[in-house]
Amino acid sequence: MTGAERAALVAAYRAAAQRLLLLDYDGTLVHLAPTPGQARPDRGAIEVVARLAADRRNEVVVVSGRDRDTLTAWLGDLDVALVAEHGAWIRTRGGAWQPMLSRDGTWKDRVRPILDRYVHRTPGSSVEEKEFSFVWHFRRAEPAAWRLRAPELRHVLVNLTAHLDLQVVEGDHVVEVKAGSCHKGQAVGRWLDREWGFILAAGDDRTDEDMFAALPPQAHSIKVGTGPTRARHRLAGPDELRELLAELGEGGPHPAAGDGDSPDAN
Repeated sequence: MTGAERAALVAAYRAAAQRLLLLDYDGTLVHLAPTPGQARPDRGAIEVVARLAADRRNEVVVVSGRDRDTLTAWLGDLDVALVAEHGAWIRTRGGAWQPMLSRDGTWKDRVRPILDRYVHRTPGSSVEEKEFSFVWHFRRAEPAAWRLRAPELRHVLVNLTAHLDLQVVEGDHVVEVKAGSCHKGQAVGRWLDREWGFILAAGDDRTDEDMFAALPPQAHSIKVGTGPTRARHRLAGPDELRELLAELGEGGPHPAAGDGDSPDAN
């Protein structure tokens, strides 16, 4: 993002009476971590989101692949909407979690043994089970091993799920198999149906491209990190995005006392 592009984005934000901010979590608001549990939001992430959410002109939506229990524990006290498991669960601001898919999990009995076999064959990898998906994490595995096993596993899963209502999705050091056809682009549609004076969406991996594709032409889409993208802008990493979000929040109301406390501040 050039200086001129940033200035234009900030000016458009400040001029708008109604704003929508769609923010991915891992790799976008916080840095990617070796294991999922290590990516808890720090005080900086909590404070910048709380500041934006405190402005009544803003609707802030965290659009994540995380499970709903984790999002509730880490971000549930903020006045934001939450999207879990790439759209399988949605919690509107002030509302309760609502499933977007049938909760039939019988397919898991066919998939779990395959993933367990690849964990055994790829030391350092692990399986995370969510309500609507499995995720095979291989960030901590040896590169020589995962470069061989990840494409192999994806091929096995694609063949297995060809006639099932399942998707196989590759992310940053993950292979995920999930129920249904929901994705981030579909999930944010309920907010995009409204009229907004300003829309910003930020994400770092392939699943966020679905969200970018759903945006109207005038929206400000930001790819965080490297790699091909359909986003209009690019920032180097979460630190740069937080700086931009903090600039947007300048001049807005402060969150109530205590709202900026991080769950792991101690």
